Amino acid sequence: MKILALQLKRIGDLILTTSALAAIRKAWPEAHLALGVMDGTAALVPAIPAAQSAIVFGKGRGFAPWQQVLTGGWDLCFDFTGTDRSAFATALSHAKKRVAFEGVRRNRLRALAYNSWSVSAVREVHTTRHYLDLVAKVAPGFNSDTSDPLPELALPPADREMATSTLRQSGIEGGYALLHPGTARPEKYWLADRWEQAAAHLHETYGLATVFTCGPDEYERAHMAAIPEADFPGMSAIVRPAKLLGLAGLVAGARLVVSCDTAVVHLASAFGVPQVALFGPTNPFHWRPLHPRALVLSAAQPEAPLTDFQPRMKGAPMDRISTAAVIRAIDSLLASPR
Repeated sequence: MKILALQLKRIGDLILTTSALAAIRKAWPEAHLALGVMDGTAALVPAIPAAQSAIVFGKGRGFAPWQQVLTGGWDLCFDFTGTDRSAFATALSHAKKRVAFEGVRRNRLRALAYNSWSVSAVREVHTTRHYLDLVAKVAPGFNSDTSDPLPELALPPADREMATSTLRQSGIEGGYALLHPGTARPEKYWLADRWEQAAAHLHETYGLATVFTCGPDEYERAHMAAIPEADFPGMSAIVRPAKLLGLAGLVAGARLVVSCDTAVVHLASAFGVPQVALFGPTNPFHWRPLHPRALVLSAAQPEAPLTDFQPRMKGAPMDRISTAAVIRAIDSLLASPR
């Protein structure tokens, strides 16, 4: 049996799809599962245990990925994406069963690509649960309500070693906290000087070095440059991993992660790393980390970590999250000062 799963969105979506991919693997253990992804997320595929191969879409790849889909001999196709591109890929697959979310039916042209539909209220459930609902439609005996919603990643040993080498070259030895200020949307940035205050607290109270990570986006780099340098030479470093799995390795080895609403939140969740996730204009109901060692601070209710999440929660500007609130969350996770 051959199964094609299409997730042609961003890194965070792909990470949150991994529990659904694990459910596919469990339902059809003998099947070959191929994962269709965009070139911006393809580097993550070696860390997804459920996937046995990948088909990579993107600029400059020509007809090659489409030919792979067309000639794959698929028995089953799951489209987690619901875009024109993924609908066309699903149609090309000629799979006997082609599954999409019920909402895709609103586009009559896209709907022609599918013959099986999953009813999942995307506005009412966490994104991970939404993706699991797609599998529950056709997987024998699978109940998405009782499945484990946590992401499933397994970092290759070479990438863990690369992270260790990167830290050593940056002068970081021993335990460290990872702080990731950047994200794809500047309105989700926390204030630059507050990151420096959080880093100082981590070093002075817990003896932890702080590793600031940064993506390639010019806005992220400008935001990183605005963060004041810490007052403890040799105990803080800015690291710009050349590979996505290099960043994943740094996240996996951290004692604590503090980040805005971005892919690092989901990486920390996948590796079970204690984390403080900062949400501003976006609703954490759909994108929050689900593991028990995560605390979510929302600018809409900034006094303390959220314990109640609702589908219609409103956002607020990031400057409403105080340094004191973040430090209290850090302390509750790290528990005992040095």
